[in-house]
Amino acid sequence: MSASPLSTVRAARKALAERLSELRKDAGLTGRELGVRCGWSESKSSRIESARTAPSDADIRAWCSACGAADQAPDLVAANRTAESMYIQWKRRHRAGMRRAQAELLPLYERTRVFRIYCSNVVPGLLQTPPYATSLMGMITKFQGTPDDLGEAVATRMERARVLYQGGHTFAILLEEAVLRHRLGSTEVMAGQLAHLLSVLSLPSLSLGVIPAAAERTMWPLEAFYLFDDRLVSVETLTAEVNVTAPSEAHDYIKAFAELSRSAVFGAQARALITDAKRTFR
Repeated sequence: MSASPLSTVRAARKALAERLSELRKDAGLTGRELGVRCGWSESKSSRIESARTAPSDADIRAWCSACGAADQAPDLVAANRTAESMYIQWKRRHRAGMRRAQAELLPLYERTRVFRIYCSNVVPGLLQTPPYATSLMGMITKFQGTPDDLGEAVATRMERARVLYQGGHTFAILLEEAVLRHRLGSTEVMAGQLAHLLSVLSLPSLSLGVIPAAAERTMWPLEAFYLFDDRLVSVETLTAEVNVTAPSEAHDYIKAFAELSRSAVFGAQARALITDAKRTFR
């Protein structure tokens, strides 16, 4: 079983914490002395060194200055920002609403040539209809308690979906059969969403597979993940987006996608499963 994507985030934060600890020890300072020089408590120093608290850029600069190593601050600040970009809380990303978060993804989708997407819970954004996206994103906004800009956010998500028709991109998308039956809107919304899935099956750039509930598996169901050109994996959890760039972990997701594909059906068989699910929403 591959490690959690959070392992990379924890490793990055632990490495930064260890480097800060080394600077303090090299300077001959105790945690209390460091706290006095930085103007904070000894417990804060301890939490940062143990990676229980993520330091701010200002914290790192103050730490390095207190240890006589101000020249190392830029590199450590850069490392801290890299660790932060690996784990982004949805509430933080959506603090001004969802439209901005959708727009920030547009350049990534434009430059990606090969997409591999696996979803075990909902239809992925690229294949969503406006009513389905409105229903789903409305639930997310309400759950997170973030600003409601649904109309603009949905419009931006639909703009992102244009890559399906541009050329120069290929898409391999896998859905668990349960995705077809999770009701995330009215029966009309669901029927329309499934009709859309049937229509995109004919796109030459898209391979859409469905993993039947009764399929014999070589890979257990996973959290939703998006592979961008084998270089970046975006994993979606309830509270955060975890971005994985370590080649070894990206390889694990590529391998998992291949195993999941072995259990999926495509073409006429996928169409039959989608059509059958659509009948339940008449």
